[in-house]
Amino acid sequence: MTDLISELWTLTRTLGEPARDCVIIGEGNTSVRVDDDTFVIKASGQQMETIDRAGLVAVRMSPILALLDADPVPSMEQQKAQARAAKLDLNAPDPSIEVSFHALLLAECGVKFIAHTHPTAVVQILCSQRAAEFASRRSFPDEAVLCGPRSAFVEYADPGLPLAHAIRDSVRAFIRDEGESPRVVLLRNHGLIALGQTAREALNITMMAIKAARVFLGAASLGGPEFLSDEDVQHIVRRPDEIYRRNQFAHSNS
Repeated sequence: MTDLISELWTLTRTLGEPARDCVIIGEGNTSVRVDDDTFVIKASGQQMETIDRAGLVAVRMSPILALLDADPVPSMEQQKAQARAAKLDLNAPDPSIEVSFHALLLAECGVKFIAHTHPTAVVQILCSQRAAEFASRRSFPDEAVLCGPRSAFVEYADPGLPLAHAIRDSVRAFIRDEGESPRVVLLRNHGLIALGQTAREALNITMMAIKAARVFLGAASLGGPEFLSDEDVQHIVRRPDEIYRRNQFAHSNS
């Protein structure tokens, strides 16, 4: 568990570096699954750029997942109280308000690390009329290799349980249609979620999604993007050499 927390802390600080333009001030959050019913998440109010290890909080997963199925939907104060009660150390800081969607994605997508950021280039598109198009198409090969053949797309919802419910609906539909979990979830008027088996993979996906957004914005200013065909995308993501490259990238520290 100590090693995973160290990896999460490094990932969080890396994503918070100003030059990467992933987050500012208190934006964004990260998490890692450490066992069947425990994950560690960035605490509420922490800045990713300056966070220390005390700003990461261990939480039991099952009480958070129970919130998603509660009827009637708990109030915001009830959500916060249950999240506080789910902490392994009750003296630790409170987890991010988005703890529910982290629990959901870690439980249902079979991944270990989650990185949620608000990169300027990505959010520019997500605040435009072309957001769904950006989520569903790929512009160049390495975007498809790292980010998958398309992204799950979620219409705007209020942070907390409403957002977690919207993400659940979108991701379950994605898994049903694609036969696999998404690597990228895009939230309209909000931000980006990268899902990875390693901290390095979550970082790689985040940075490639940002590059893709910049390419999309540049192409849009030059008459509009020319996307890869669906056939080309499927061919690229299934090539054995590309699968090998993606796996190598996910486990490389360089």
